[in-house]
Amino acid sequence: MPPTTYDELKQAISARYPTMSKQLQGIARFALERPNDLALGTVAGIAESAGVQPSSMVRFANALDFGGFSEMQQIFRGRLVERSASYRERIEQMRQSKRNGAPATGPTGVLHASVSDAITELGHLEETVTTAQFNAAIRLLAGASQIHVLAQRRAFPVACYLAYALGQLELRTHLLDGVGGMLSEFVRNIRPDEVLIAVSFRNYSAGVIEAAADCHRRHVPVIAITDSPLSPLKGNARITFELGDDSSRPFRSLVAPLCLAQALVVSTGHELAGTGDKSPAPPRRPRKAAK
Repeated sequence: MPPTTYDELKQAISARYPTMSKQLQGIARFALERPNDLALGTVAGIAESAGVQPSSMVRFANALDFGGFSEMQQIFRGRLVERSASYRERIEQMRQSKRNGAPATGPTGVLHASVSDAITELGHLEETVTTAQFNAAIRLLAGASQIHVLAQRRAFPVACYLAYALGQLELRTHLLDGVGGMLSEFVRNIRPDEVLIAVSFRNYSAGVIEAAADCHRRHVPVIAITDSPLSPLKGNARITFELGDDSSRPFRSLVAPLCLAQALVVSTGHELAGTGDKSPAPPRRPRKAAK
């Protein structure tokens, strides 16, 4: 039976992604990164944007138990109808039309294009992060005996900010930088009463994926900040924030993950202030009696 909602469709794509051909996997990534294109385009136009033949789009729909492409497209259109009441969506369409008519060139054009992309990312962030998962992450962070943060390559600035800002809340926070090739040894010492925040985007860092998997096996809570339900981090995380990350862009932004990171820090601070909890102080050695 084919999926009937967009959430069910995302779950179906995630479940069947490992067994799909490379071409269908490419379409799967395109569909989850650019769902509006799937909703509004023709099968020929969408196939051209995805770099495949129209027949491949039909095969992709069939792989998800749909009778044809148009049947699958109705799911994407239903998602868009639910969200299309906001002016943000209309403004974004106007921006896209304007940019398509006048390509962004020169420093000013690049700046305007970057700002426009950032606004779109932040709108997507607000719509995809649920109150339940956000509150669950805050409770984990506020209650952990120690927080470990891990990211590599492009995602590393997000980890640096989290380690710094959570430390300013007087929470025991450790940035796992893997200096000296000791990452696996540090990860092995993380306990179940602690938390690992793992950040990785496509193309995913093998060290981050392996660390999250190791923690998951040992029942250490993992909070993942990633880009897609197809991310290998998702299967090893208790809470996953899927921010979206258009891989077709030559330069991908960190605006959304950094905004999420800041919101998590500030909200964790409110949680600590509300409960009066603080990270326990390290035990002190007893002083020797004066002779």
